[in-house]
Amino acid sequence: MSWGTELWDQFDNLEKHTQWGIDFVEKYTKFVKERSEIELNYARQIRNLSKKYQPKKKEEDDNKYTWCRAFHSTLNELNDYAGQHELIAENMTSQIIAELTRYAQEIKTERKAHFHDGRKAQQQVEASWKQLESCKRKFERDCKEADRAQQYFEKLDADINVTKADVEKARQQAQMRHQMASDSKNEYSSCLQKFNQEQNEHYYTIIPNIFQKIQAMEEKRIERMGESLKTFAEVDRQILPIIGKCLDGITQVAESIEPKNDSSQVIESYKSGFEPPGDVEFEDYGQAMKRTVSETSLTNSRSDSKADRSSKGKSKTLWPFIKKNKGSNPEDFSHLPPEQRRKKLQAKIDDINKDIQKEMDQRDALTKMKEVYVKNPQMGDPNSVDPRLAEIAHNIEKLQAEAQKFEGWLAEVEGRMPVKSDPPKRTSVLYETQNSTPPTNNNCAQDRESSPDGSYTEEPSSEVQSKVQPETAESGDEFDDADEEMLPTIGTCKALYQFEGANEGTISVVEGELLYVIEEDKGDGWTRIRRNEEEEGYVPTSYVEVFLDSNAKDS
Repeated sequence: MSWGTELWDQFDNLEKHTQWGIDFVEKYTKFVKERSEIELNYARQIRNLSKKYQPKKKEEDDNKYTWCRAFHSTLNELNDYAGQHELIAENMTSQIIAELTRYAQEIKTERKAHFHDGRKAQQQVEASWKQLESCKRKFERDCKEADRAQQYFEKLDADINVTKADVEKARQQAQMRHQMASDSKNEYSSCLQKFNQEQNEHYYTIIPNIFQKIQAMEEKRIERMGESLKTFAEVDRQILPIIGKCLDGITQVAESIEPKNDSSQVIESYKSGFEPPGDVEFEDYGQAMKRTVSETSLTNSRSDSKADRSSKGKSKTLWPFIKKNKGSNPEDFSHLPPEQRRKKLQAKIDDINKDIQKEMDQRDALTKMKEVYVKNPQMGDPNSVDPRLAEIAHNIEKLQAEAQKFEGWLAEVEGRMPVKSDPPKRTSVLYETQNSTPPTNNNCAQDRESSPDGSYTEEPSSEVQSKVQPETAESGDEFDDADEEMLPTIGTCKALYQFEGANEGTISVVEGELLYVIEEDKGDGWTRIRRNEEEEGYVPTSYVEVFLDSNAKDS
């Protein structure tokens, strides 16, 4: 079926139809664009959701549980899932939206040219028709004039009173009119023949050709629409294997969850290492006898002299009922039960050893570089490496000292304490930070784990002891008060401006003074610092530049 033969008289309707087709292409393009935006927004929301539930730094320990690892893997798979929807949007934009936008402009230009040719041919036919009508009217008018002239001549010729000259004049006039009518007739005949020829060519040649081109254009538009719809489906189908892999990954990690293993991990995480307490002995107040303290697993490491002193001191507190420390955790993890403390110390030692290995690797690389410079001076100055090597050596020495400190604490936990004749043991974070030399009259974690009252204390002040606990309960109470006042240093600071500590609890500083930090700014704008053992207090945070120790930053 050809539009040229079947729709020869539907020029206006074809013009409307083709315009509607182009509008439909633009409408479909807009639809795909909105679908692409939906995919992008969906992918963005999925990514934000995955990011929102990613484990925070403080939650990294949760990865020891298989169900936590499965959830975190699900979040990662969800990220890949979102990436596939971004790919859908990208492919729709490049393969459909861009192509259809370009094609719509092309088809608009082509349609405009075809209908311009059709209007031009129509105008030519209309002009030829107007010329034919003009010739026809002229022929009609000349015929009427000729008839009137003939009738006038015949009237004069029959009238005997009219002169011969008037009759002759009327006859000549009639002949002239007849000649004009004959010429008009010939002209009209010629115009009619020309019009019929042009009209025939218009409706059987020109218009069919134009309409055929318009029909081909429309069929191509429809075909492109079909291709776009197919591409629309293919873009989705292409990502289905990847999405299937994402879903398979989620299924696999879900199947990898091991409840038995996780429940065992709970034991590893929270096992204190203590034995349950034994029976409490009956204390008969009716008899004048010395009170005794029942021997439990919490006090079985005490000597007899400590047991005697404990009966005079505080009442015994069992481990499950000890109030937990709400302050900052001590550096040696002494706030934790022995088993958990051992794990934390071992993990810390492993991290320090990794840092030492990194520094040593850098040192070896720089040493090799220096050797190359020595052999080939044109490649670089060997002396330029020395500052960095010195810095690395200092870092290694510092890390090794740190590792040795933690290994000492680990030895205490594991029961490998040195004998009395050995060098003094670590006693206080405060004194160790400020003086770098521990006092010789105290031990730390061992006494703390088996304190005279038979309890495992979690008070943070136990980390800042600097004296041997006195024999009497009264002096022990004074020591507890001193413990509460002494806090370990967590870094240093430099005074940027002078501050007059006029109010209670503040301390005066001068510009450029170096002090110790014992408590960070809790959000109220004040930092707690110490000058020496007697002087400490608060200063505005904005007045000092704080340098926290690495372990304080990690905590």
